[in-house]
Amino acid sequence: MLMVRLLPDATVTCMYPGWQRWLKLWVIAVAVLILALQTYSQSQGPVNAQVARVAGTIKAVQAGSVTLTSDTGSEEVAQLAPSTRILRVPPGQKDLKNATPVQADDLQPGDRVLVRGTPAADGHSIAALAVIVMKQADVAAKREHDREDWQKRGVGGLVSATDPTTGNISITTGGFGENRSLVVHTGEETVLRRYLPGSVRFDDAKPAPLDQIKPGDQLWARGTRSEDGGQLAAEEIVSGTFRNIAGTVTAVDQAGNSMTVQGAIPKGTVVVKISPDTQMKKLPPEMARRIAMRLKGSNAEEGGWNPAARNAALSRDRARSGVASQAPRQPGGMQGEHRNGAPDFQRLVSRLPSGTLADLQKGDAVMIVAASRGAGEAVTAVTLLAGVEPILTAAPNQSASMVLSPWTLGSSNGEAAPEP
Repeated sequence: MLMVRLLPDATVTCMYPGWQRWLKLWVIAVAVLILALQTYSQSQGPVNAQVARVAGTIKAVQAGSVTLTSDTGSEEVAQLAPSTRILRVPPGQKDLKNATPVQADDLQPGDRVLVRGTPAADGHSIAALAVIVMKQADVAAKREHDREDWQKRGVGGLVSATDPTTGNISITTGGFGENRSLVVHTGEETVLRRYLPGSVRFDDAKPAPLDQIKPGDQLWARGTRSEDGGQLAAEEIVSGTFRNIAGTVTAVDQAGNSMTVQGAIPKGTVVVKISPDTQMKKLPPEMARRIAMRLKGSNAEEGGWNPAARNAALSRDRARSGVASQAPRQPGGMQGEHRNGAPDFQRLVSRLPSGTLADLQKGDAVMIVAASRGAGEAVTAVTLLAGVEPILTAAPNQSASMVLSPWTLGSSNGEAAPEP
């Protein structure tokens, strides 16, 4: 290749005959090509149109479109064309390997969808290129499976330490005054989520890194537990900062779905709101009395620390409260109500009948786990346990706090596990 460098004062003369005519023809050809490309792009749609994604739940199905309530709360209309791809995937799938093509007629209200397409200028509709759908029945089956798995393989407690270097979290689980340590191991595949401030809903929990988990937080982990019960390889973790409150009800406002509690732990008066997701339980008197005896470390009545006598007493408690005598088996051969020979307070409480605000009266003693947005504001009860007068009398502040901790992340359906 020959390169010619031109000086600033150089003059260039084209020696090719008719060069000006050829230059005009070249300009015309370029102009025609540009015009042709513009015409083609208009016929095919915007070349660089932004592709948007909207996830939500189908609200209504119309001919040629579906209306959905997005996860952000807005209402969106997805316009369906004959070329729109509609794929059905099982819940929990991370790719489309197992996706099955379906027709628009298969879409129904309540189905979960992810719509990919070109947004309209009005900001509330989208021309769908593809629709990924999870059928409502599939989602319900997945939720039930996950709920049962949380119940079987879940463990909860108070965070005592975190180690971002190793990915380990130390928690303290308690029940009947016995505190046990557990190391939760996390890895690259562990799903970490955290409750939003003031929220009591598991569905509202958002992805959050390990460094957001602090000592004193409540934590629930699901995974495989070691044979000795001291370690757990976590598949999923949900955590949050909650308040433990124990005290006496001074007023009940059923119209406002709230009550006022004179706190003993901590001291002071607090307004507690009751939401549809609040789990409310009441201990039978004899069960509360036995728990109080355990907190005192007593060996009296029905064998005290003797396992056989203690288990017989707990069986009678379960019978009186409508709890099944047979508990589900736990990993490592542990029974649901007993782990390493110690009663599991979390599971005993979860199986008690649910109560309502109308069941509470002025003067009742309660223990509450609550979500709070900030100091001085009313709190929202996550879990409320009544019938605890003997426990508050018997337990020092620290023990009472640990009695609360294992069941703080209970779900609205009365199970001691997050509702997925």
